[in-house]
Amino acid sequence: YYIQYSAVDSNPLSIYIMHPFWNSVVKILPTWLAPNLITLTGFMFLVLTFSLLSFYDFDFYASGEGHTHVPSWVWIVAGLFNFLAYTLDGVDGKQARRTNSSTPLGELFDHGLDSWACVFFVATAYSVFGRGETGVSVVTLYYLLWVVLFSFILSHWEKYNTGILFLPWGYDISEVTISIVYIVTAVVGVETWYKPVIGNIHYRNLFTVLIVGCLFVVTLPMSLYNVFKAYRNNTLKHSSVYEALLPFFSPVLLFVLSTLWISLSPTDIIEKQPRIFYLMVGTAFSNVTCKLIVCQMSNTRCKPLSLLLLPMTAVVLLVISGTLQNGEITVLYIWTAIVLLTHIHYGVSVVKQLSDHFNIYAFSLKKPNSD
Repeated sequence: YYIQYSAVDSNPLSIYIMHPFWNSVVKILPTWLAPNLITLTGFMFLVLTFSLLSFYDFDFYASGEGHTHVPSWVWIVAGLFNFLAYTLDGVDGKQARRTNSSTPLGELFDHGLDSWACVFFVATAYSVFGRGETGVSVVTLYYLLWVVLFSFILSHWEKYNTGILFLPWGYDISEVTISIVYIVTAVVGVETWYKPVIGNIHYRNLFTVLIVGCLFVVTLPMSLYNVFKAYRNNTLKHSSVYEALLPFFSPVLLFVLSTLWISLSPTDIIEKQPRIFYLMVGTAFSNVTCKLIVCQMSNTRCKPLSLLLLPMTAVVLLVISGTLQNGEITVLYIWTAIVLLTHIHYGVSVVKQLSDHFNIYAFSLKKPNSD
């Protein structure tokens, strides 16, 4: 059965600025515009931005000294698209409530695409600083990506245990900040980020501190507090520690597997193909997270292992053994394609099943009583 959606947004930025803005935006939207279409459109803005930066900065070198920089108009587009994606993500739920069309499908669609959007958001933002002496190493960015992914799943771990989704403060702060950074970059150029802010502290250091700080200073403490409060009020949905921590098993295994791959890679794969590796990890993470979202929606037990990680284990072991040393990049591309297709197939299948279920349910409500 379906658990009624319950979320809490206590971020002052959202409450006092963004929600009033989104309330104004949703009023001008036509009532025939489906909320799920709004969600998908917002997600596609992020994918388009990622694709655009992939064309101009595939290897994340473009922002470094001595390299051909990304054109200014691309940063303007990135800033506008990112803010549009953020805005549409904020109004889709409001449109659903406005048109009385809120469904479990909408909840899964919204949060499922949000989980996938993490990798597009982080990889695109990375192009502002890039790699090299003036930027952040691709390995550091890999771990920063995991900080963002962990921050995301933390909120859904909360909901799995408390029944309430506490929206993380870091999301709104990072979305608004990076949208502004894109526009500023278009105006002043990437060379501005080379200069230190104060002393030996560079903007790239602030970029790292912002991401890590949002997790350890805001998101993690608030998550632990909310779960502890539910425990104290005796409203926790899972009494044992094992059951409560089940949602972390697959993400941790994915982290271990991907970290083993980059650490023991015979050809230093993260240095040669960082963008594709990030995409693979982010998509696999989204697949794992979507299954958790389905479990919390349906009040079912989270499975400790995602089946997608079984073949990935075989791939990683095969690669780090040195057997495929000359074809590691090819293996990465093939595995990434498999992960992408598997995730898309899973998404389409779940959406179809949910649509069929609620169509049947709606038909049964309309069917006249034969008595």
